[in-house]
Amino acid sequence: MKTNLITAVAFLRLLTFQKIYNYGLLAVSFQISRLLGKTIIWGKPTTLSIEPTTSCNLRCPECPSGLRSFSRPTGMLQEQLFKQTIDQTHRHLTWLHLYFQGEPFLNPRFQEMVSYANFKRIFTSTSTNAHYLQEKQVSDILSSGLKQLIISMDGITQEVYEKYRIGGQLEKVQQGIKLLTSERKKSNQDFPRIVLQFLVTGQNEHQLPKLKQWAREMQVDELQLKSTQIYNFENGSDLIPSDQGYSRYVPVGNGKWKLKKKMENKCWRMWQGAISTWDGKIVPCCFDKDAKYVMGQLGVQSMASIWSSQPYQHFRKQLLTDRSKIDICRNCTE
Repeated sequence: MKTNLITAVAFLRLLTFQKIYNYGLLAVSFQISRLLGKTIIWGKPTTLSIEPTTSCNLRCPECPSGLRSFSRPTGMLQEQLFKQTIDQTHRHLTWLHLYFQGEPFLNPRFQEMVSYANFKRIFTSTSTNAHYLQEKQVSDILSSGLKQLIISMDGITQEVYEKYRIGGQLEKVQQGIKLLTSERKKSNQDFPRIVLQFLVTGQNEHQLPKLKQWAREMQVDELQLKSTQIYNFENGSDLIPSDQGYSRYVPVGNGKWKLKKKMENKCWRMWQGAISTWDGKIVPCCFDKDAKYVMGQLGVQSMASIWSSQPYQHFRKQLLTDRSKIDICRNCTE
């Protein structure tokens, strides 16, 4: 509760009348669009995810970065493109997540990008596997203004951890967390808030009873239990937990599975924000990992023109009409 309050206060301090008004426009236009079945978009994106890199040091089995299986180009976000994007969006942007695919800390300019967004008064967060939380990186994080650091870690013993985080070292993650919490305390800072994100699978769910105590010992600020996205879930997987409360999928008989949540013809994400790949392609959401639905190209087009472009409006219209025809929506919990 305390960490949520601290995060909320930090977020609210970065809001302006323009950002609040813009959010209101988006929310109202979304509800009107649902009511009329017609695409109306007022306002500009209030959130944005930008991909620092597609590179990763691990080989997680349900991740295109880990599998090295992208059908799109791979590479590193350049600082010039990042700054151009922030300069275009900072007046209406409330939240920037510097992550899409890959391990952000592999981009050598990552900390400078965070600092620039923080200077522009945008709430910043990122996601990491925490293998690069060494002395210099920790010092840079504390001075960058990063507000939230999500650490993905799916096992509290090496044997279980490495089943999903293939190639990972749990001891290295633990050392990084301890170093960050220790240095943050020494510098008398509240940020970044450290969120431990635990993907619940059939391989690690037996560790849940001890996980909360483990998280307290690590002195993280928040623990999040998340369901795991599985690509070919229809035929089942040992990653699907037996506790259906932590699963996105339910059995339908004959060894087949389906998405637990019924798909509805709506998606607030399409009115709320967007995703930018490392090379500036704007895609509608984080389920479009291979950038199949490219709405525009930053560096060539402005974010404002892309946001209200015909491809984006057509995509939103399809969501309102029959979302099941969009393949990236078929494994979504939105």
